[in-house]
Amino acid sequence: MTELSRPAQEKAATLRKAHVAGDPLVLPNAWDAASARMVEAAGFAAVATSSAATAAILGYADGEATPVEEVLAATARIVRAVSLPVTVDFERGYGLAPAELVERFAATGAVGLNLEDSDPPTGAMIDVGEQIDFLAAVRGAAVSLGVDLVVNARTDSFVRRAGSPEEQLAATLDRGARYLAAGADCVYPIGAGDPEVIGALAKGIPGPINVAYGQGKLSRAELAGLGVARVSFGPALQRHLYDRHGSALFSAVASGENPFLL
Repeated sequence: MTELSRPAQEKAATLRKAHVAGDPLVLPNAWDAASARMVEAAGFAAVATSSAATAAILGYADGEATPVEEVLAATARIVRAVSLPVTVDFERGYGLAPAELVERFAATGAVGLNLEDSDPPTGAMIDVGEQIDFLAAVRGAAVSLGVDLVVNARTDSFVRRAGSPEEQLAATLDRGARYLAAGADCVYPIGAGDPEVIGALAKGIPGPINVAYGQGKLSRAELAGLGVARVSFGPALQRHLYDRHGSALFSAVASGENPFLL
């Protein structure tokens, strides 16, 4: 029987408690041990990963193209590097059955994970009943194995443009409520960016919601005012860092300039 150690149990409880509507948990997503240490040094309460950013570091495309063994190994390295709770963008579980998913994931020491409701390779939305069963099975496996996991249920109606804007909102409200009832701790309506929509989601989903920062279109204060409980950045910080600084550094070296003067 796999059981979470006391420190891991405490980290899971700390992570879950940090989801407060109006005073959101801010997660500048990391992608490796070095970036995770930067997150910790900056004073954040937890470390979250981005599947796209991690895949880029490992040399793969996003969308579950990375072998699950490499994802789990990368997760374990991040957990070893920091003292904070670690929550992982685990896409849709990389094809693992719920019991195996929980057992292998818990072995990394991470205490939270995102699970999404569209098929990563194709983008097709998963039937809501199938996703409810999947989330319930993950929660049930965690309980059976003595593992506490903070599950952030990502719902993709907006990002996949599933129907009209009104249909996307209705589906997200429905899915969000049902995912919480199935055992999720938080709902992540990825792609929600309009303040009226975010406000409707925060009021209509009976639990914490996670909203992406959206490159500053809404400030953290504005997101908090709308009732958001968790703010994440996905791969945006990594892409901004590399696009702004990485390319310039290597171009300077190639042209014979001193890169340290940039």
